[in-house]
Amino acid sequence: MSQPPDGSPNTPLLDRADVRVKHATGISGAFEAFITRVKSGDLGFLPVIVGLLIICTVFQILNPVFLSSANIANLLFDSSTIGVISLGIVCVLMVAQIDLSVGSVSGFASALVGTLWVNQGWPVLLAIVAALVIGALIGAAYAFLFNWLGMPSFVSTLSGLLAFLGLQLFLLRSTGSINLPFESPLVSFGQLLTVPNWLSYALVALAAVGVFLTDYRIQQRRRTSGLSTQPMGTVAIKALAILVGLELIVFYLNQTRGVPWMFGLFVCLVIAMNYALKQTQWGRAMTAVGGNPEAARRAGINVTRIYMSAFMICSTLAALGGVLAASRLASASQQAGTGDVNLNAIAAAVIGGTSLFGGRGSAYSALLGIIVIQAISSGLTLLDLSSSLRYMITGAVLAIAVIVDSLSRRSRMSSGRG
Repeated sequence: MSQPPDGSPNTPLLDRADVRVKHATGISGAFEAFITRVKSGDLGFLPVIVGLLIICTVFQILNPVFLSSANIANLLFDSSTIGVISLGIVCVLMVAQIDLSVGSVSGFASALVGTLWVNQGWPVLLAIVAALVIGALIGAAYAFLFNWLGMPSFVSTLSGLLAFLGLQLFLLRSTGSINLPFESPLVSFGQLLTVPNWLSYALVALAAVGVFLTDYRIQQRRRTSGLSTQPMGTVAIKALAILVGLELIVFYLNQTRGVPWMFGLFVCLVIAMNYALKQTQWGRAMTAVGGNPEAARRAGINVTRIYMSAFMICSTLAALGGVLAASRLASASQQAGTGDVNLNAIAAAVIGGTSLFGGRGSAYSALLGIIVIQAISSGLTLLDLSSSLRYMITGAVLAIAVIVDSLSRRSRMSSGRG
């Protein structure tokens, strides 16, 4: 137990001054605190992790190829495009809003890149930047309609879904698709390129060190504020478990294709977004606005700016997802962004643990949720079953995730953790 800021060992810690409340200490105490949080409805990632383990176990029993290194690598390639879009959905759900146009925006962005790059002769990098900028402007337009005209995001983004689908069809015209140069770096990035083995191991080690340093910094801040801290042994064990687990996964993937660069980009975006949501003033403001926008406004938070940032990030990531989808398919077509893209992007965020009620979520929700959805899709494909089952199973998993979210929210309210 750490000392308070004045250095007096007898001064009670600020968050443990109430002697009527039981305060756990040590590693065993941390485990007891976790059990207490689960019982009170603060489930975190536990439901999605348990669900993923069940899905993998069932499909592995039915088809031993499911957990093969090559199939997992393909699964990670396919997860990246919609996963990036889902990461943007996390932002709008955090502020209790929705964006139904992410699929159309991603398809429009892919068509725009194909038109500017292939048809107009722009440099590919400049075409990608143009698509991302337009994506940000789309989000700014949604925020303007919401903040200043009071148009619900459900209505504005539903209108955008139709409008940008029309723009996508207009750009592609009668051809219906634009083939991207197969030998280009963009297509290679989406289909072939993987992280060198030595670099993948080094990046995992760097990520584990980053987790340790972040937790250490948090404990230092709590110590200087006179709050209780976790034992450093707990912090070190957490970082070590992450290091060992990820290194084993990377080692397994490196037996065949390795870790896709596209998935590496997705993970980097998730880590950056998680840091922004958990460790910055902007992230705390996002949580506050999602929980109670009026209370956040009275606390001095610029609620209008927070909504603006959430919508802009969502549309920008939707445009980036469209670019990645084009690189994955080596073409920009009328089918890009249509079908189940919207469903999967929103479902991934919710299945991963982001609340539909706002104020609760994590960037890792997009990562875990899209892996669950792609695991279902990959498993059914290997079993040569109808795609209709994929929709039904994904819908059932989504319904279960929303039910768990509602029940856990009710439990948190009753236990005073709401």
